[in-house]
Amino acid sequence: MRAAILAALLMLPIPALAEETREVGHVNTAITNLGLTRSHRVVVERFDDPEVRNVSCWISQARTGGLSGMLGVAEDPARFALTCAATGPVQIQPGARRGDRGEMVFESNTSLFFKETRVHRFIDEERNSVVYLAWSTRLIDGSPYNAVAVVPAR
Repeated sequence: MRAAILAALLMLPIPALAEETREVGHVNTAITNLGLTRSHRVVVERFDDPEVRNVSCWISQARTGGLSGMLGVAEDPARFALTCAATGPVQIQPGARRGDRGEMVFESNTSLFFKETRVHRFIDEERNSVVYLAWSTRLIDGSPYNAVAVVPAR
């Protein structure tokens, strides 16, 4: 029975997550514990879409500092901003998932357990554009905070 469940799980589609995320920079928003621990900050990261050539996205996210932030047990706020841009001729690969559910291209843990920031890609065939949606997950309910960026695929 376990082998059948494992085989079924292995056959599920694996999201095409960004292969490399790079921190571009950060700013401190509040000093914690008189500067003895990492400050609260906003971090800017860049990732490239693995299924859409020549598109890069930048996401900024609040990160909790203090002792809990240094130990990795803090819960970061579900607040972020997203922008994406063409860095060359945009080429949507045949493997890019279409449909109203999109495809996850970025994931970042924002707490020790069950909370993540995700970016999904949608292909708007009618307008020949690629749409990126940033949103937050949570074990019971997600966050209404979200951000959208659009890149023309001309």
